[in-house]
Amino acid sequence: MFLHRISLDPRCREARRDLSDPYQLHATLCRAFSRPDQKCPEGEVLWRLEAETGSDGCPRVLVQSRTIPDWDGIGVKGWLAKADHPIDLKCRLKLDALTAGQRFRFRLRANPCVTCNGKRQGLLQLAEQERWMKRKGMLHGFVLPQLPSFDLSEAEQERVDVQVSQERMLSGMQNHGNSIRIFSVLYDGVMTVTDVSAFVKVLQTGIGHGKALGLGLLSVAPIA
Repeated sequence: MFLHRISLDPRCREARRDLSDPYQLHATLCRAFSRPDQKCPEGEVLWRLEAETGSDGCPRVLVQSRTIPDWDGIGVKGWLAKADHPIDLKCRLKLDALTAGQRFRFRLRANPCVTCNGKRQGLLQLAEQERWMKRKGMLHGFVLPQLPSFDLSEAEQERVDVQVSQERMLSGMQNHGNSIRIFSVLYDGVMTVTDVSAFVKVLQTGIGHGKALGLGLLSVAPIA
């Protein structure tokens, strides 16, 4: 499992197209992980377009993959402004020595939603978005700190200490012409591991829907 920090050159027409259409950006990234005559393996790539630009002013993309990419395979001159040396996450995060109780800072852009009558509906209220993240933690082997409550209401006691920001409606165009729209928010906070195997798995597979639109990548950094 490898992490890559890349910068796109906004002077490149194809880069500008990809930055405005996350589905197309996903398709472009996948070309670095497969030959022209092959499809990118399912689950090979998770990524997130960062809100912050690099020191050179270029948009930055965080990419996580199972294998080392060949950025030349993208096949577009000038698309890539910079690619940092890949980080081996298994070594950097010491996953072989991971134990329950370890704490990590995390960032996640995700689509908090529920399914109602067969259709997914985005959760727009802050408390709902917090509860969604709390439920994902229970499923994936981590917990979030409880938000201190000064009343005894059940709703307040369920709240967790996580920053939710940068609400965005993402839209893209699939190859067969269908448009995609999906609601997203950015989560930042601290988590504690409760189930090592489930936690490692979610680091590999991501959280929630919309991975082809740059959602679901769970980025973590150990807290000493």
